[in-house]
Amino acid sequence: MLAIYSLARPLLRVLPPEAAHRLTLSALAAGLGGTSRTPDPPELRQHVWGLAFPNPIGIAAGFDKDADVPEALLRLGFGFVEVGTVTPRPQPGNPRPRVFRLEADGALINRMGFNSAGLDRMIERMRSRRQIGIAGINIGKNRESAEPTADYVEGVHRAAPFADYIVVNVSSPNTPGLRDLQARAILEDLVRQVLAARDQSGAHPPLLVKIAPDLTAEECADIAAVGLATGIDGIIISNTTTARPPELRSPHANETGGLSGRPLFEPSTALLADMYRLTEGQLPLIGVGGIASAADAYAKIRAGASLVQLYTALVFAGPSLLTDIKMGLAALLRRDGFASVTEAVGADHAKVAEISIGRSGAS
Repeated sequence: MLAIYSLARPLLRVLPPEAAHRLTLSALAAGLGGTSRTPDPPELRQHVWGLAFPNPIGIAAGFDKDADVPEALLRLGFGFVEVGTVTPRPQPGNPRPRVFRLEADGALINRMGFNSAGLDRMIERMRSRRQIGIAGINIGKNRESAEPTADYVEGVHRAAPFADYIVVNVSSPNTPGLRDLQARAILEDLVRQVLAARDQSGAHPPLLVKIAPDLTAEECADIAAVGLATGIDGIIISNTTTARPPELRSPHANETGGLSGRPLFEPSTALLADMYRLTEGQLPLIGVGGIASAADAYAKIRAGASLVQLYTALVFAGPSLLTDIKMGLAALLRRDGFASVTEAVGADHAKVAEISIGRSGAS
């Protein structure tokens, strides 16, 4: 894949972002991705939700919306993939253009709007896939749905038998009213209903909720409380942001949509640390947002992430980034005396606690 990418990169960068993405998916579907020949360092292996992850680096939802290439992505060396977001019924999404590269900022803005071929096609693809690794399914609601909860219940009930884990996406900024589902009472009712739907399906994949980075302290506390009270299995932190940092330099910086990439790293990591603290480390967290290096992935893990996901940085750096992050992350773990990723999860919180105890004792 690296040699092919080197040849194709000039073409991919001059094509509109969505066209370049479709070409990349076509190449992967045609078997041009190849297979990683670099073994994962043993320090990166861990078990989360009873699943054996060869490494903690996944590809985020949005890359493979309709489950066209999960096996190809796993062969590239990802520790897991997340397909979707898929809606119960097919929908075209928002009008084009709807994806914008912010080259100078290492970022993207998208307003895709849950474009999806629908649940029937997704299930057909997942039913026929080879079981070569861990694949989660990210579920959303149709834009015009009068009953959002019914959409999520249908999605979870039907997808559960084919998913290694399921994500309830209530945080995309590109579907009107979607983020309102993060309000405490609404979210608690939604989560309880989708948990029941999962259990009724006869399958029991872990169920996670994906949240927005644009939350108040009170909203964060509410979501953590819902997570602990309902028994969900984890939280993904975070989706794209509607904020526009003043330091953005790219011509497309003011386009409507969700901002991802480098500008999202600090706020999403701060939110991750807050949620780890609020949930008292009891819920596995997946850290997403702005990861472009091994140091970034390590920072997410030390802030409380058991797993992390990439997407935007791959647009700019290509597939070699994955191996660079894995090798670099293993080196950072060894440098700091950690025998595994698991030992490093939330390490920054332990350090803060030690400092606090030390100060208390000194007084």
